[in-house]
Amino acid sequence: MIESQLDNKKFFWFEKKISNEKYQKIMMLGDKSIKPHEKLTRVYPQKNLFSHIIGQIDDGNNGISGLEKSLDSKLKKNDTTIQLTVDKDIQFLIRNELTRFNEIFSTIGSTAILMNVKNGEIISIVSLPDFDPNQRIKITDVNFINRATKGVYELGSVFKTFTLAAALNEGVIDPNTKFENLEKTLKCGKNTISEYDKKIPSNLTAAEILIRSGNIGSVRIGQSLGIDKFRDFMNNMNLINSIEFDIHEIGQPLSFNWGKCKLATASYGHGITTTILQLTNAYSIIANGGYKIEPTLVMKDKYHKGKKILNDNVSKDIISILRKIVTTKEGTASLANIDGYEIAGKTGTAQKSSQGGYSRKKINTFASIFPASNPKYALIVMLDEPKTNSEYIYNFRDGSNIKYKGTPFNTAGWTTVEVVGQIIEKIGPILATKYNDG
Repeated sequence: MIESQLDNKKFFWFEKKISNEKYQKIMMLGDKSIKPHEKLTRVYPQKNLFSHIIGQIDDGNNGISGLEKSLDSKLKKNDTTIQLTVDKDIQFLIRNELTRFNEIFSTIGSTAILMNVKNGEIISIVSLPDFDPNQRIKITDVNFINRATKGVYELGSVFKTFTLAAALNEGVIDPNTKFENLEKTLKCGKNTISEYDKKIPSNLTAAEILIRSGNIGSVRIGQSLGIDKFRDFMNNMNLINSIEFDIHEIGQPLSFNWGKCKLATASYGHGITTTILQLTNAYSIIANGGYKIEPTLVMKDKYHKGKKILNDNVSKDIISILRKIVTTKEGTASLANIDGYEIAGKTGTAQKSSQGGYSRKKINTFASIFPASNPKYALIVMLDEPKTNSEYIYNFRDGSNIKYKGTPFNTAGWTTVEVVGQIIEKIGPILATKYNDG
């Protein structure tokens, strides 16, 4: 090997990364043609903790992913201080909980984003599995994708929030508008749209449709809007178009042709995709009174109030309904009803698309906002292909002291909601002390 390189090159490396022991042995040879060369390289003391944010560099110290790539020129100039918005302690706690529940629910991966709804600052962003950037290993396994920003998913019922918000914003209905004689199934072209729960009443208000996560009711709300208004709302919320961000690993929601059937399915979150980053951004807009924000990982000196895209009271009405999803027996997120945090949110359980249709594998999501009375944070958690666990013990937080063993259904209400509840219990005290800005 060495002889072949001597024949073809005037200079070559014996080894780019060498241990002290090997270095001493080579230098003891006393060959003057062997010369050591020191080169500065980056070291990441937090290892895996911020890997998808920081990204990687190559052997030449050139950024190839994450902030290392997008901020490569600024980092090399080394003449400005770049401060990130992420909080190390909160990042650590959220990553711990995701890691724990990945094992409990046997997922292939998961992700979580915690965002300040007022200015778009990302306090934590975790995607699992992650990696140690110190190892400089080329990652080819697609399971290491940044699920928070790059992965594009069909997320199901978390989209029903936007269907109702759009209808309220256009004034075509109000929360108390009654929808009567709702079918259990309806046909659209060759496809049949079914109610996920046959026990859902046939007569519901618009608010009750979202609380009970009704498919057919959401379709009726979407139809009351019409294609143009629904599509425009989704675009204004940056859900189905591209989004600007501080790193280049950004997914592009899948394009589709709008029509009557697409309006119907998209109304309840079927056949429409987005990224977890965009979902978090949209729920933050719902929470902050309807003002556009730009998600950011890099601290800014000033934040300008974005354009108001929701009418007065839309946010208030929606958050009130999302709160009932957590606090009432009809809702699907009672496991997140933690005393003192006023969590509001919407669950989403979606089958993963596969070639020619849908598989039995699931994407379970919970989009939460808290505190409901004065929204400050949006926390979105997604579990990729979770499974039920017959040994896990659920502790209900409604004061009843009820315990339940085993996951009865592979739905977001029994998986992702539990994760969010556990996370907020851990990070809540830190948020209250570090970010108590009123």
